[in-house]
Amino acid sequence: MYHGRNFNLAGTKGQQMNLWCCECCSYVDSMLVGGDVVYPHRPDLYEKKFYQCPNCKNSVGTHQQWGKSFVKGRDYNIRALGCIPNAKLKFARGKIHEILDPLWKGKRPGTRKRLYKRISRELGYEYHTGNTKTIEECRKVYRIIQKIYKEKDNK
Repeated sequence: MYHGRNFNLAGTKGQQMNLWCCECCSYVDSMLVGGDVVYPHRPDLYEKKFYQCPNCKNSVGTHQQWGKSFVKGRDYNIRALGCIPNAKLKFARGKIHEILDPLWKGKRPGTRKRLYKRISRELGYEYHTGNTKTIEECRKVYRIIQKIYKEKDNK
């Protein structure tokens, strides 16, 4: 079990990652920190890992499947879930997931992949919610998802 500010376990060496920060509108050398730094009021998140902007202190989560091997001391690159959002963008991304996830969760294998390919095709670039950088981009995605629901309802 690990705790502490800017933790430094085997394999991290004070790991940094150059990420786009939506609040600062620039790339920053974000620092890998524990959940106790980002969410001190949430003990259930203390063991999670986040990349935090050194300037505005906003953060982004990491792919959790890396955690088990990471804790055993293996040297892994812990990947961010996307760019670092500000509070409004984090809220908008959550709203996207609220309407997007029911379209694929619990469905046949490959449904999520086809859905994301469809959104990517309509946007003109590879889509992932964690990579949305603006509220306008989130609105575009939201409209595409609404369109998919309307098509589904018309069948």
